[in-house]
Amino acid sequence: MHSKKTILIRKELPTDVAAIEAVTVAAFLNAKHTSHTEQFILNALRQSGQLSISLVADENSTVVGHVAVSPVAISDGTVGWYCLGPVSVVPERQGQSIGGQLVAHALTVLRRLGAAGCVVLGDPAYYSRFGFNAEPSLVLPDVPPEYFQAIAFTDLVPAGTVAYHESFAAQS
Repeated sequence: MHSKKTILIRKELPTDVAAIEAVTVAAFLNAKHTSHTEQFILNALRQSGQLSISLVADENSTVVGHVAVSPVAISDGTVGWYCLGPVSVVPERQGQSIGGQLVAHALTVLRRLGAAGCVVLGDPAYYSRFGFNAEPSLVLPDVPPEYFQAIAFTDLVPAGTVAYHESFAAQS
């Protein structure tokens, strides 16, 4: 008899930090477009108080996925915008909708918090299903525009250069 695997999406607990780091390292180990610093970025965001939303996918008391959301700055002065990511799922569970559940839940929480919008750097084919689109008015320097996407929760899409928190430069 197989036990049903139930995924619970919940807020990060202090006891999850080591598991989140392990999931993040494993998830990005063989990824093509990465500097393999995602775990350092998460720790820096957490330490600087910039980890606005941190959700885990908990399967039978085991962390199998994680999503982070942190604020971004936009050069036109618009406030209330965030970035989604990194999103991590253990390799053996990738492609089973866990990442999608994490992304959808994070966007729901952002909307509830009254956020104005969210940006993501990632695969357009994947993130478009959540409503993300390339927005020509938003620019992330040195990134192909089709991979930098946004979703506005209001009628206003800002125009400017987006800056991620300095934690995204963390190397260790």
